[in-house]
Amino acid sequence: MKQSYISTYFYTSTYPKVCISMTAIKEASTIQENKGFALEQCPVTYIMEKIGGYWKPIILYHLLSGTKRYNELRRAIPAITEKMLIQHLKQLEADKLLIREAKPVVPPYVTYTLTPAGEKLKKVLFEMAEWAIEDSKNNALEIYKDLSGSSLQ
Repeated sequence: MKQSYISTYFYTSTYPKVCISMTAIKEASTIQENKGFALEQCPVTYIMEKIGGYWKPIILYHLLSGTKRYNELRRAIPAITEKMLIQHLKQLEADKLLIREAKPVVPPYVTYTLTPAGEKLKKVLFEMAEWAIEDSKNNALEIYKDLSGSSLQ
């Protein structure tokens, strides 16, 4: 088995890069073992691996209404940085929840569409949105629109 190492460097004025220490990387860490155990015990862990985090459910929610171009997503979620949007779109594509299609036209553009697996999350995401509306009303923070007439149902 090949041993991997992490090198720690520091910079000085006389020596551009000096290696201080070499630390072995664990092949099977406790965190990875715990994740594996959690996946076996709780199915919610699986979905959190796929859509967990702050931005992924928001991106998926905006794609529920249909295919969107990159800039449409960017405008729909103004608080997200370009780096985070690109990173999460790539992760969602790797998890087979959305399809990225580059159009071979001038100027080129990219569209994103939910896969059938992504479409199956519609009910879950809509329930999350409904809960947010109800909870905001219960806490006197009516900041969301009512989704009862939405095409997302």
